[in-house]
Amino acid sequence: METVSITVNGTAHRSQVEPRLLLVQYLRDVLGLTGTHVGCDTSQCGACLVIIDGAAVKSCTLFAVQADGSSVETVEGLAQNGELSTVQKAFRAEHGLQCGFCTPGMLMMTEALLRENPAPTESEIRHALEGNLCRCTGYHNIVKAVQHAARARAGA
Repeated sequence: METVSITVNGTAHRSQVEPRLLLVQYLRDVLGLTGTHVGCDTSQCGACLVIIDGAAVKSCTLFAVQADGSSVETVEGLAQNGELSTVQKAFRAEHGLQCGFCTPGMLMMTEALLRENPAPTESEIRHALEGNLCRCTGYHNIVKAVQHAARARAGA
């Protein structure tokens, strides 16, 4: 067993974990944060995407021990004081989800993208979302949702 100290959505956690425990399993099984989904077990789908120290990362691609000392943001951390984030509101307004399975990863990728590039072009949005698979929407409304969120953040 290894001891890890990870701050998740602003709350510090210290846990004993098996060295082979994936970060996605730590978030879901140890912390009970089930918004981060396990989709493919091969790092292809993006359903497990979280933000670690400011970077978008598929949480099935690293062990919890590799995140020791890091700050992790999950989809549960987007809403503040019961108020949906700008990104969440945009996805709702533009119907950027259907079944919802890919939505946590899409939301977190959008959050990471807009922090890095507050006014992305459609091409930049589509490029950023390439690692997130959606079997329902055809991406059209997801792209519209990202554009909506960017405009809302810019105050337009």
